[in-house]
Amino acid sequence: MRGRWRRAQQPGAVSVVGFLSSASPEPFEQFAAALRRGLNQSGYIEGRNLVIEFRWAENHYERLPAMAADLVRRQVAVIVASGANPPIAAAKAATSTIPIVFTGADDPVRHGLVASLNRPGGNVTGIIIFSAELEAKRLGLLLDFAPPTTTVAALLNPNNPNFDAQVEELRQAQRAAARQLTILQAGTSAEIDAAFQAMVTQRTAAFLVGSDPFLMSVRQQIIVLASRHPMPAIYPFREFAVAGGLISYGSSLTEAYRQTGLYVARILKGEKPADLPVIQPTRFELVINLKTVRAFGIDIPAKLLALSDEVIE
Repeated sequence: MRGRWRRAQQPGAVSVVGFLSSASPEPFEQFAAALRRGLNQSGYIEGRNLVIEFRWAENHYERLPAMAADLVRRQVAVIVASGANPPIAAAKAATSTIPIVFTGADDPVRHGLVASLNRPGGNVTGIIIFSAELEAKRLGLLLDFAPPTTTVAALLNPNNPNFDAQVEELRQAQRAAARQLTILQAGTSAEIDAAFQAMVTQRTAAFLVGSDPFLMSVRQQIIVLASRHPMPAIYPFREFAVAGGLISYGSSLTEAYRQTGLYVARILKGEKPADLPVIQPTRFELVINLKTVRAFGIDIPAKLLALSDEVIE
C-alpha cells in the first residue's frame, strides 16, 4: 500500500481521495465545498489532478464499515472521515496503512483513535470540533434569555456516540443553575416532530439543539418548527442562525473542513499523519439572528449582543 501511495503522488498523477461521512450529501454540500477549497489552495483541483470518491451513510451508521472497506479496495490515497467518531472508527478498522484525516472527532485520545493530540502516531490525524464540551456553555447562554421560572429543553440524537456525555454535561449545568431541563431524544425526522409536540404540550420556554451530524442535516426542519410555534432556541453552529435560527454558539465547521483539505494536501505531498498534530478550535462564534429575535418578540440581554461575533440583520 505504501508503494501505491507514493506512486500516486508523482508529478502529473491524479490523486484519489476517499470521503466517508455519516451524514447526507445535500445539507453538507457547503462543507464538502470547504474541503475542496482547502485542497485547491494547495494545488489539488478536481478534474485536473484530484478525484474525490464520496460515500454518504445518510445517518445509517451500520453502512459505514462496508463503505470504508470499499474505499480501501479502491486504493484511495487518503480517507477523509467526517461526522463524529463512527466514520473515523470504521475507516480505522478498515485500514492501518491508508492515511485518515478526520473532521469532528470527540476526544480522539480517550476513544483510541490517536495516541496523543501532538503526536497522533499511526495513520490517523485531523480536526476536532468540540461538541459535548460546549453543551453546558450553550445551556448557560440559553438561560440568559429564557424566563427564570420556566422549563427549558435539550433536543439530542440518542444515536450519537456522544449522547451520554452530552446529557451529563447538560445535567451538571442544570444542577448548577437550579433550573428544570427536559431531555428530548430525536434520531429521525418523525421524532423531531414528536419532540416539538412534547415541548408545546409541556409549555417549554426555550430549547437547545445538541451538536450532531443528523440534527445538523435537518436544521431547516428544526428552524421551521421553532418559528411555527414560536420557540426560542440556541444551536451549535452558525449555519443554523444563517438559516433563521435565533442564536448559535460553536466552532466554525466551514473552517474545520477547509483545514481538513489542507491536511489532506500535506499528506498527498508526502507528510505522514503520525507527525501532523490534531488541530483543536481556538475560537468559538456567537451568532445572533436579529430578524428572528424581532419575529419572536423577545429581549436579548445587552451583554449577549455585546459578546456576539456576528449579528444577522
